Amino acid sequence: MILIAGPCVIESQEMLRKIASELQPLSEDARIDFYFKASFDKANRTSLESYRGPGLEKGLEMLGRIKEEFGYKLLTDIHETQQVTKAAQVVDILQIPAFLCRQTDLIVEAAKSQSIVNIKKGQFMNPADMSHSVLKAIKTRGGSEASYEEAKRLGIWLTERGSSFGYGNLVVDMRSLMIMRQFAPVIFDATHAVQMPGAAGGKSGGDSRFVAPLSRAAAAVGVDGFFTETHVSPKEALSDGPNMITPQALKVLVHQLLALSEI
Repeated sequence: MILIAGPCVIESQEMLRKIASELQPLSEDARIDFYFKASFDKANRTSLESYRGPGLEKGLEMLGRIKEEFGYKLLTDIHETQQVTKAAQVVDILQIPAFLCRQTDLIVEAAKSQSIVNIKKGQFMNPADMSHSVLKAIKTRGGSEASYEEAKRLGIWLTERGSSFGYGNLVVDMRSLMIMRQFAPVIFDATHAVQMPGAAGGKSGGDSRFVAPLSRAAAAVGVDGFFTETHVSPKEALSDGPNMITPQALKVLVHQLLALSEI
């Protein structure tokens, strides 16, 4: 089972290290293909005043220290084509943010690297139409068709993070997991799926109570892995605190998900 976990955004080296240390038991489980994640820049924050992160150069340096100390494989977001080369020198997965899932130049540039490319489904997207985003990356890497086997072979993943439902709310249509898994490995983003965009006056709200039940439902449907943003103190997090969970809660949840996946 693939597990992607870590804070929404890099806050400090000390906090990165603290969270990374808490997640170490999960990384040592032979049943888990573990990736530590954190963003060097949150370029899609609601408000200009919201914390974005340390930026590309400093952020990659901080992530590199985590890799060196813990031996973790890493994931981070990219927002512009010129970020690809530098990010790919440090991280193992380049993530295309949901709002940029149709950006051809960004997907193609990411696919030119040696990193796995994880494309997050936009909240506004028909899951079937994500096959076109996948095919952009597949063709860039020499493939010819959007199929699960081809995408897996070439290191192209999709992530489901819910769909817009009216204003300030998301829902997860479990059918989308089956639809997208026809043409790529699928990761379920449990924490962004419980986000409430713009519901907290200039920033996103959320309800982390629903992370576990939605994750269990996704495991029952069948997915390749889970993306779960994690913080030692979600209420004090500088980004996405309302929808993050603690490392301890994640450990309990992963135990359940592994059991369901075996079924």
